[in-house]
Amino acid sequence: MSEHIEGKLMIIGGAEDKEGECRILRHFVAEAGGRESRITVLTAATEYPRQVGAQYEQLFSRLGAKEVDVLDVCDRSQANSEGLVQQLNKATGVFFTGGDQLRITGLLGGTLAGRALHRLYERGVIIAGTSAGASVMSDTMIVGGEAGTPKKDTITMAPGLGLIRAVVIDQHFAQRGRIGRLLASVAQNPYVLGVGIDEDTAILVTENGEFTVVGSQTVTVVDASPSASTNVSESSPGQPLVLSPVFMHVLSEGYRFDLKRRVSLLNT
Repeated sequence: MSEHIEGKLMIIGGAEDKEGECRILRHFVAEAGGRESRITVLTAATEYPRQVGAQYEQLFSRLGAKEVDVLDVCDRSQANSEGLVQQLNKATGVFFTGGDQLRITGLLGGTLAGRALHRLYERGVIIAGTSAGASVMSDTMIVGGEAGTPKKDTITMAPGLGLIRAVVIDQHFAQRGRIGRLLASVAQNPYVLGVGIDEDTAILVTENGEFTVVGSQTVTVVDASPSASTNVSESSPGQPLVLSPVFMHVLSEGYRFDLKRRVSLLNT
């Protein structure tokens, strides 16, 4: 399995705790270097960059980051500027806010800033994203879809940033009843592993191809590679999908999963 894992990713299911212990955000700051960390917040996904950027700037500063910069990439010409790339290159951690994942790919895809992000990742700089910023991590991402019974025509997918391959991420997972659309996405290509992340929950993906769950809820992994029966190619619009068998793992904080071998590991 070619997950193309070069460095560290923190993929957050959205609505992470920002007022209490802030376990997920605190963990991100620690992975970025703690009191020596230089964090860059990218607000490309949101329609309210000033408010959202200011919120995370205050949060990361309170959690002990040495420097916090907020970059609002508002157009592709800015994303192709050397000045923005130089700002990115100083980061020991990069954080994507929530919003609309198509805004991220539309603004950064194929630009100097987009390529700089990949180089940072390959250097081992941790890249994090919440909600839309989580979905965009994979090479193919879910951009829309209905909850409920899985059907071929209930989801819309598009190219993502490609930081992790052969995996598709869904967020706000249990809270918005998204198991059906995650099943629909892996039915289209059972080689791809589906990962659904609940709110206030994250996975920390490391370069050895494993992830660890962080946060208060759960992560659901859907593996359709063993399936022997499917109607995805013959089904008509609106017809329920058949996909059997499917392996599912539900993991809580501290539990790990090996993305290469597709097996859960003992909790740490």
